[in-house]
Amino acid sequence: MNYILSELGWIKKGLKGWLATEQGLAMGAEQGEDSRSGIPYVRWPEKITRIRALKDSIDNIKGVDKPKTDTDKMDSFRHKFEATHRTTDGHFVRSKAEMLIDNWLYMAEIVHAYERKLPIEEEMYCDFYIPTGKVYIEFWGYDNDAKCLARKQEKLAIYQKYNFNLIELTDKDVLNLDDILPRLLLKFGVQAY
Repeated sequence: MNYILSELGWIKKGLKGWLATEQGLAMGAEQGEDSRSGIPYVRWPEKITRIRALKDSIDNIKGVDKPKTDTDKMDSFRHKFEATHRTTDGHFVRSKAEMLIDNWLYMAEIVHAYERKLPIEEEMYCDFYIPTGKVYIEFWGYDNDAKCLARKQEKLAIYQKYNFNLIELTDKDVLNLDDILPRLLLKFGVQAY
């Protein structure tokens, strides 16, 4: 459970034991310390089990998809743009640019997930998630479409609201991943090569 809470950004591993983060404290965490060993731990209120972000993260790990109504499916970006491009590691992605990013991450031996639900109450998925540095990667295509620009602004506001580690990539960046991505990942403690 601590690893799930860590992935949510609510706790972090200390030298010994677990430490509550700002987000964890906001969710009701209480920092404690064992009286004999001095090892820190985090205590949670009972309400934590009812928080949707935690339930969604557990479902994400189990591979459980939430059922949607037909109307939601028709309006969904994910429905309009099906994932038809297969990457080297077997992921199916929605564009050639995402395929290049996924293949680059795979070849650099960086563990990653594609279209992972963010550990928040809002219904939002990232393009790529790197658990090592809790880094989210968004590829921004279709810059000239008003709906896509509005969606981009909405997603950026959410990333900023929760203070998530975000790397933004454009078409220009994808053409030069070998130079750009290692430098951006290093800012969050993820080493490539």
